[in-house]
Amino acid sequence: MYEAIDDPYCYPGTSVLKNKLELRKQADLDKFEAEISFQRSTEPLPAGKLTYSHYCAIHKHLFQDVYTWAGKPRTVRIAKGGSMFCYPESIDREAKKLFKQLVEAKYFKGLTPQKFSEAAAHFLADLNAIHPFREGNGRSQLSFFILLAEKAGHPIDLKKMNPEAIMQAVIASFGGNEKPLAKLILGLVQ
Repeated sequence: MYEAIDDPYCYPGTSVLKNKLELRKQADLDKFEAEISFQRSTEPLPAGKLTYSHYCAIHKHLFQDVYTWAGKPRTVRIAKGGSMFCYPESIDREAKKLFKQLVEAKYFKGLTPQKFSEAAAHFLADLNAIHPFREGNGRSQLSFFILLAEKAGHPIDLKKMNPEAIMQAVIASFGGNEKPLAKLILGLVQ
């Protein structure tokens, strides 16, 4: 669960995010959000050039049926497990800088699987630290990563993915240890 102060995204007196179905129970919202975002993930993702605006379009695509703010950077400070994510006033600047670095790195094309895994882990760790959206960052990162891996010539095999291991590796990367995430990515590339 995210921690936020004075969160206008939530129904008053709760930690339940305001949503298009007006669901007021967290379990109901979690179920709806998981179902609809999974359904949207099976559809073609928005076309784009792997830019920050393309990343926002992917988030909007996945969560358009759930939240009015889908695809828009958050406006509140949030933390998870005591770790503070990028302040909202810095999100656009930091995201644009990160995606500019991706362009300069030629989307990691031409790298060996090992070097690709290391570069992708670093990119994903930074993107996770920015955490531009109030909810749905992990699912947006995964969808974007699939496109990035394909563009780099290292498509991933989702059947090999262990969501819990990925989550633990992402948490470790937030603390500066990107090696577990790189190792997991290497195991996913075909």
